[in-house]
Amino acid sequence: MHSVTSSTVFGVQATPCHVEVDIAGGLPSFDVVGLAEVAVREARVRVRGAVCHAGFSFPVGRIAVNLAPAHLRKDGTGFDLPIAVAVLAAHGDVPATRLDDALLVGELSLDGTVRPVRGALLAAEAARRSGRKVVVVAADNGAEAALVGGVEVRMVRHLRDVIAWLKGDDRAAPVAVPRADDVDAALPDLADVRGQPFARRAVEIAAAGGHHVLLVGGPGAGKTMLARRLPGLLPPMTDDEALEVTRIASVAGLNIGGGLVRRRPFRAPHHSTTSAGLVGGGAPMARPGELSLAHRGVLFLDELPEFQRATLEMLREPLESGEVALSRAAGVVVYPARAVVVAAMNPCPCGQLGQARQRCRCSAVDVARYQGRVSGPLLDRLDLHVDVPPVDLASLSSSQPGESTAVVAVRVAAARAVQQARQQKQNGQLEPADLLRHAALDDDGRALVMRAVERLGLSGRGYDRVRRVARTIADLDGSDAVRAVHVAEALQLRGRIDGRPRAAA
Repeated sequence: MHSVTSSTVFGVQATPCHVEVDIAGGLPSFDVVGLAEVAVREARVRVRGAVCHAGFSFPVGRIAVNLAPAHLRKDGTGFDLPIAVAVLAAHGDVPATRLDDALLVGELSLDGTVRPVRGALLAAEAARRSGRKVVVVAADNGAEAALVGGVEVRMVRHLRDVIAWLKGDDRAAPVAVPRADDVDAALPDLADVRGQPFARRAVEIAAAGGHHVLLVGGPGAGKTMLARRLPGLLPPMTDDEALEVTRIASVAGLNIGGGLVRRRPFRAPHHSTTSAGLVGGGAPMARPGELSLAHRGVLFLDELPEFQRATLEMLREPLESGEVALSRAAGVVVYPARAVVVAAMNPCPCGQLGQARQRCRCSAVDVARYQGRVSGPLLDRLDLHVDVPPVDLASLSSSQPGESTAVVAVRVAAARAVQQARQQKQNGQLEPADLLRHAALDDDGRALVMRAVERLGLSGRGYDRVRRVARTIADLDGSDAVRAVHVAEALQLRGRIDGRPRAAA
C-alpha cells in the first residue's frame, strides 16, 4: 500500500487528506471510499486514461482507494492527481521517496494533462500547517499557491512531469513564483459624476466609515455611476486583506491563473439572483455568494425592490456580523462578508415620483406596494438613505468637473487611518460599547439625537447607525469630538427614520 497527501476544501480552509491505495489480486475493480462525492468517484475514469497516456499500463487487479480521514466529505476534482500517483507508486512504477514531504492537488484530463482546480492557495496553506515542504499543482495554480511562504510550489502540466520529478528531474516541475495582480488599470473617476453634491458626499462618507448606503432616485440620476466609483475611493488593501480576498476567489474558482488579488472587488448581481447566489450555498459543499465575493470591496444591488424578498432578507444577519454562516450536514461553513453594500432603487414603479420635469403615473397604492417590497428591518441596516434627484441642465453642461476620485480618496484614507489608530476597525463596525468609548456626543449633539428619537421615531438600531455615521463625519472633519453639526448631517443622510426611503426629493 502507498499513501499520497492531498487536501479537501471546507469554507476558506483546506484540510490535509491521505490518499491510500492498495492493489490486490483478483477480478479487476477500482473502488473509491472515504465519503467521496460524485466528482471524486468519477476520478476512476480520468485516472485510468491519464495513466495510460503517460506511457504506463494500468494495473490489473482489485484497486482500493481510501480517502482518509473517512469522516470528512471529499469534493472536487483535485484528487485526480494524487490518486494517479498513488496507483503508480503502489504498482511500483514510480519511486515514492519524494511523496513523504509533498502534497499533490490537480485535475487530470484523459490525455494526462494536469488542469487547475479551486482552492490551490488553501491547499498550500494546508501543506504548510501539516509540515509538508512541497506542493505540486497545475501550472495555472502556481502563482496563487506560491503566495504561501514556507513551502516550495512545483508546477506541472502533465502527469509525465510529476513522474519525472518523482524520479529526480527538478526541471520537469519548475518552482512557482508568487505574483500580484495588476492594479494599475484605471477605475471610473468620481469627476465624471455631474452635480449630485449630496449623493457624492454620502458616497465619500460610506467609503470612509464602511457604511452601507441606499440611493433613491429616478432613472438616469447617476445612482449606478456613483456606486461604480466607490471602490476607487477605498484605500489599497493591506497584505492580510488581499490574502483574504484571494482565498475567497480561489474557493470560487475566480483566480485561475492569477496571483494575489490586489484590486478591491466590485460585484453587481442581477436582481434575478437566488439566495444561494447572493449569500452563498449549494450542495454538497456550500460555495461563497456575491456578498462574500465582494468581501473588502463593494456589493452593488441595483433595482433593490426587484430582488426576491426572501433573497434580500438573507442579508440581514451578514450585514450586522460581516460574515455568512451556512449550515450543512458536514458542519457550518463560514465565509467572510465584510463588504460595503450600495443599494439603489427608484422611488416608485415608473421612477418619476417627486420629479418636477416628469409626472408620476403611479397611484399611492402602487408606490406603497413597490416600496414595501423591501422590508423595514433590512432598510434599518443601511446606514445612509440618500435621495438622488435628477441632474439639472446647468450641471450637465458645466465645464467644471467635481472633485476627482484621487482628491476624495486622500480624505477617505486619512479618516480610515484615524479609525484604525483609535479602535482598530471601521466606524461601520462599532458596537454600542465602542460608541460609548469612541463616539461620545457633546451636549448639543446629544440633545439633537434625543429630539430625533422622540419626534422621528428612531429605532435603537437607527440610533446607533446615526452615531456611527456622525463619528465618520467627525473623522472626515478632523475632529476628535462628535459635535451637533456632525449629528445633524448624519440625521439628514439617514433619510426618513421610520425605515422607509423618502419617496420624494
